[in-house]
Amino acid sequence: MDTPIAEDAADGVAEDVVEGGEGAEPGERRLTPRQARRLRVVLSSVGMAAMAVVLGLRLASRASVLVVGVYGLALILCGIVIELSRNGRTRLGSWLLAVGLVAAIGSDWLLIP
Repeated sequence: MDTPIAEDAADGVAEDVVEGGEGAEPGERRLTPRQARRLRVVLSSVGMAAMAVVLGLRLASRASVLVVGVYGLALILCGIVIELSRNGRTRLGSWLLAVGLVAAIGSDWLLIP
């Protein structure tokens, strides 16, 4: 069975168009690796912007080294996830992003009075 090939116009790299998979409905389309990387980069960028806004709001209400530390680490984590996604490690990046942002929000709630 032949798999269709989609060529990216920007850099001429051919990628497989993934259709279905194990446990998938016939004709169901899944994200290509390039689309998955772009999606993770966008999600990480949105998370980074949200953490920057929350950091600004928290610093306006209470200046604390702990606030800067928690949200600074969350911003660094978002940057790491962007780099992981650009290098094709999208699953690892997704897990790190989810766990890291939940940990940042949880530690803000628990640690910062």
